[in-house]
Amino acid sequence: MDNKILVIEDDPSMGFLLTEFLSANDFEVTLCKDGDSGLTAFRSSGAGFCIIDVMLPGIDGFTLAERIRKENKLVPIIFLTARSLKQDILKGFSLGGDDYITKPFDEDELLCRINAIRNRYSLGSPATSIFMEPVSIGSYAFDIQNQCLIFEDEKERLTYRECDVLRMLCENKNNLVRRSDLLQKYWGKDDYFNGRSLDVFITRLRKRLGKDPSVRIENVPKVGFILSDQSK
Repeated sequence: MDNKILVIEDDPSMGFLLTEFLSANDFEVTLCKDGDSGLTAFRSSGAGFCIIDVMLPGIDGFTLAERIRKENKLVPIIFLTARSLKQDILKGFSLGGDDYITKPFDEDELLCRINAIRNRYSLGSPATSIFMEPVSIGSYAFDIQNQCLIFEDEKERLTYRECDVLRMLCENKNNLVRRSDLLQKYWGKDDYFNGRSLDVFITRLRKRLGKDPSVRIENVPKVGFILSDQSK
């Protein structure tokens, strides 16, 4: 992944500190102070990573992320906010956010989270995938090289995280995949909020696989999930 990061933060002091810190760690930073200019910059900067404050003037951070996701399902997004309400955190994950950090935060922790996400995305690249050809899931073809599900002639692009989770389920098709293994591998930590984020992605994948009744993602309460393929 490239080192271009788009930071959308309306607080001048915070924006300055983030820009200085990330620049000192070899990132090329574009700073915007509101959601409207952030969306314009995203379209023109070629940024490979977004850090978005939730409470922005103009387009708020959640709406901005939603619009970015419509244009690019793959770019990593970290939300920054002074609010730590559970519903806000879950909303951030439901919109496709990769992480959610509440202010104040330690800059080194932010850097670790950025690098962890970038490493996970890099590990999910085609060169490291065991699936060099599309994999059958019932009537679907899972093309991990291009991060999409194919049903008949329809292609549906997956996010990196959706692709990661589905890949691990496919690697263990018809067998149990433990929640803790998914969370440790792709979120880096097994805790309540990451667990709820995982549930959001499982719900998304169920919807994406919903056209074939022979395919189900079964829930084993408090333990994990089974990708059940009864097509054969």
